[in-house]
Order: sequence, then C-alpha cells, then structure tokens
Amino acid sequence: MPSFDVVSQVDPQEVDNAINQTRKEIGQRYDFKGTKTSIDVDKESIHIVSDDDFKVKAVVDVLQSKVVRRGISLKALVYGKIEPAAGGLAKQTITVQQGIDTDRARQIVKLVKDTKLKVQTQIQGDQLRISGKKRDDLQSVIQLLKAQDLDLPLQFVNFRE
Repeated sequence: MPSFDVVSQVDPQEVDNAINQTRKEIGQRYDFKGTKTSIDVDKESIHIVSDDDFKVKAVVDVLQSKVVRRGISLKALVYGKIEPAAGGLAKQTITVQQGIDTDRARQIVKLVKDTKLKVQTQIQGDQLRISGKKRDDLQSVIQLLKAQDLDLPLQFVNFRE
C-alpha cells in the first residue's frame, strides 16, 4: 500500500551557517560598530542581544535574509518578544521549530479526513504517516497540505509504493 511521511525538519547545520554569516555581517556593518550586539545559540533557540529595540530588529532582518538564502523557511522560526535586558540592553529569543507537535498533527489529520479521500493517517511521534490504496489520493493530500497556510514548513518524504 503506497504511503509517505509528512515531517517538519530544519537542517541544524544550515541554521548554524546562517547565524555565522549574520555574525560576520554584523561585525562588518557600520551601524553596528561600537555596539554590544551578540548572537548566542543553544540547542533549539537563538538569543539576540543589542543596545536597543531598533538594533535587535535590524539583526533579525539580517538573520532572516541569511536563513532564506540557506533554503530554510521563515515559518520554522518562532519569535519571542523583545524584552529589556541587564545594562540597558534589549534581547529577543528566536526558537527553531523541529517536528510537528501533537496539536498541529491533529489539525492536519482533521484536514485530511475532511477531504473524504480514502487514506489513513497516523501520528508517529513528531511526524505523520499517510497511506492509501491509490497513488492519486496521496498526491491529492500533498496538494491539499501545500495549499493550506500552516505555521510550519512541511516536507513530504519517504514515499513508498
């Protein structure tokens, strides 16, 4: 029975490359000379600290341009609020989404079931498996999910006959 998996994954190496390119550009730009701007990374989040809100937004803009150039969807980034930090600085945390959480997975399952196509959906951890007897039905599901405006990037992998 044909099947495929719906996943939401971001290559961490590409994110790291985008952050390194952002650091390099910030070090070279005139408007950031003499500021206390920094970008720190832990497992799944990016921490931006700068002198004021305007500079934090400028760093985010640079980061977004580098991320898009590396082939990563901006939907994979979840932005926190810009908050005041110690020493009169401003900070923002950006989280990189990996996987499909259960609420969104249920939402996708409901979308697929509402189409009345003869396919089965299974939630398997942080991904979905969709299987059906006809390949055309599976392709219709892929088109449906691509047309939906979900807040995370979806990839369709592991297509099997």
